[in-house]
Amino acid sequence: MSSDYIVGIDLGTTNSLVAYMQGDSPVVIPGEDGLNLVPSVVALTLDENEKNQVIVGNAARRYLIETPERAVYSIKRLMGRGLEDVQDELKLFPFQLADDLHQGEVLRIKIGDRTYTPPEISALILRQLKRNAERFFGAPVTQAVITVPAYFNDAQRQATKDAGRIAGLNVLRLVNEPTAASLAYGLDKKKNGIVAVYDLGGGTFDVSILKLHDGIFEVIATNGDTHLGGDDIDNLLIAIAIDDIRGDLGLDLRKDARHNSEAVARIRKAVIEAKIALSSQPTTKLDVELPDGKKYRREISLETFEQMIQPIIDRTVGPCKQALKDAGLKPEQIDEVVLVGGSTRIPKVRRLVQDLFGRVPHTDLNPDEVVALGAAVQANILGGGSEITQDMLLLDVTPLSLGIEVAGGVTDKIILRNSTVPASATQYYTTQVDGQTNVAIHVLQGERELARDCRSLARFDLKGIPPMVAGMPRIEVKFLIDANGILRVSAREQRSGKEAEIDVKPTYGLTDEQVENMLLESYDYAEEDFRQRQVIEARREADTILTALAKGKKNEAWRELSSEERRKVESLEQALVAVKEGDDYHAIRSAIDELNQATMRLAELMMDTAVSTALKGKAMDDTDLDAGPQAGHPVAKADFE
Repeated sequence: MSSDYIVGIDLGTTNSLVAYMQGDSPVVIPGEDGLNLVPSVVALTLDENEKNQVIVGNAARRYLIETPERAVYSIKRLMGRGLEDVQDELKLFPFQLADDLHQGEVLRIKIGDRTYTPPEISALILRQLKRNAERFFGAPVTQAVITVPAYFNDAQRQATKDAGRIAGLNVLRLVNEPTAASLAYGLDKKKNGIVAVYDLGGGTFDVSILKLHDGIFEVIATNGDTHLGGDDIDNLLIAIAIDDIRGDLGLDLRKDARHNSEAVARIRKAVIEAKIALSSQPTTKLDVELPDGKKYRREISLETFEQMIQPIIDRTVGPCKQALKDAGLKPEQIDEVVLVGGSTRIPKVRRLVQDLFGRVPHTDLNPDEVVALGAAVQANILGGGSEITQDMLLLDVTPLSLGIEVAGGVTDKIILRNSTVPASATQYYTTQVDGQTNVAIHVLQGERELARDCRSLARFDLKGIPPMVAGMPRIEVKFLIDANGILRVSAREQRSGKEAEIDVKPTYGLTDEQVENMLLESYDYAEEDFRQRQVIEARREADTILTALAKGKKNEAWRELSSEERRKVESLEQALVAVKEGDDYHAIRSAIDELNQATMRLAELMMDTAVSTALKGKAMDDTDLDAGPQAGHPVAKADFE
């Protein structure tokens, strides 16, 4: 197979996906477990030699309950953010920051005995998606389009690019999530018109208004909140449960959140399950067994749930109205509304969107997958396109204004929000003091009028200006924002030709040296990491097979084997037990295969017994149902497959 694959990746708060263009259709590439969604969860476990092992996705989920101090989730909410930005987050997230962390530094989160930055943790998720794609194609994958919330600022976008680079991916383009969704929608519908994309995910909310015309996808306006999503609904329900537990059981989980992290993790799991259940049924139960043996139970109705979350989903109304205003449109001028993000499955959210735009939103596209599918379309366009995408063009916008600080601490905006990217703009300035030879350039992002209220992106100096009377120098400041929303700023004094420029590396971004070191570490440990991964996976399969065999030995078919056959199976069972805790992948793999072969006849007998029992009209007990393999498959393999 060719190795020129470019994949589309949705790096999500709750789940992540990788997709590619198969013929005329984008498709999601399944993970190792056969599921399309890879939970954005990373866990650090210890093997029998006390060595750290990284686990990503569904396999990492259980560590959120068992050892929450060794697992991390929803890391996207911390990307490109500083210590002062995340204080409210950490009240409910059981994360522990590095002890030596200071203001202005990239966040570092403790997982077990190690610390990771948010881009490093995101890179572990991206690396898993990369492996999934490489296994699917049977070839290396080094290029990707990655989606980001439309309202991600420069720091958050740069952090995402850093994560891709650490994961060994050349990030060809960052695409706004609602824009990616419109690509998937437009490919499916092949219509012209005005489309609103309402994207309520796990950690962020975006709304974009796009004009679709003959294959051109032009973003007219975008708005949103990078701190609003399904996690906020979860956190609200968790807070209510914690208050209930304090009142009903006398247990105050707020006193020491980290000490009680296992209890909070169990509550989080229960509220997420309840939230999902209430998307399709009128009532559900919160049922939590706390680590001290106490039990918390509460029945919750859909009506009560909707009353609880009303303030959260109402926060999406303002950005929607602002996006319409910026686009110069009224709700009735919107032709279609597309829903994106798992939180849009909540019935109350769908009704709110319908009321807001005056039309029933589209629900035929899977809201969990549509962003990844759109990223795959964009990847196909960048890769040269196929017949169906060759005439497609994506015109996106920058979500926030960019400018510099001028005299008096005022923000002078140079590129206005909702400007189509790539974009460039130039402004001219001069000096205020006679003989001034140095000008400090302070780059800002935001809509506020005062510099102190905007986000500081970078500072640099234009030096060596010849001494002149105040007002004489003519300083050209040029902003260039690329298709990813990443900024370059240059300053030039026109009379003397002195100039300076900076690729904006925003606060809370990683330096090139930090990224290079992380890359080198990944290369240095790549072979060892892969070897350890093989061993871990083989051990998991061995455990599954041994469990299935234990069930099979309780089946009456076991007694139909000859004593010689039983001795052989038990001998091979012991052989697998003996090698599975070792580090020899090949020995474990060989023992698994031998046990599989030896249990073929047992599998056939169990199937015969099951069929015979069914024909006689007898009910099979749960043990038989759990143990029953497919005909012709070894019993040891049955549950695993």
